[in-house]
Amino acid sequence: MSTHQNNHQHDHHHDSHDHGSLKSYLTGFILSVILTAIPFWLVMGKVLPSASTTALVVLGLGAVQIVVHMVYFLHMNTRSEGGWSMLALIFTSTLVVITLAGSLWVMFHLNHNMMPPSSHEMRNLP
Repeated sequence: MSTHQNNHQHDHHHDSHDHGSLKSYLTGFILSVILTAIPFWLVMGKVLPSASTTALVVLGLGAVQIVVHMVYFLHMNTRSEGGWSMLALIFTSTLVVITLAGSLWVMFHLNHNMMPPSSHEMRNLP
């Protein structure tokens, strides 16, 4: 086997199984620690005036942390596996968003519809 063929096979093997470097893993780890510490500080220190604002910020930072984990630890990108892993991720994300939004919608309306009737409403019942 010639050295050109051997180098080509080595390059192809390296491209298809790129597992990242120590610098990449350390960057991902540091970002993960920061993205965990900030929500902890926001909640424990009661930094934001509203609980709903705090919840939205924590959810946003959680979404950013998911992306950090996928990029730095799972090595997902648009080139890996011909784009199929990204397509599977988009499909899964869509299903999760639909499930969570639907669950929150049902719980909100169930809470609203299951409230006991007021005394005024009781007088109007047959």
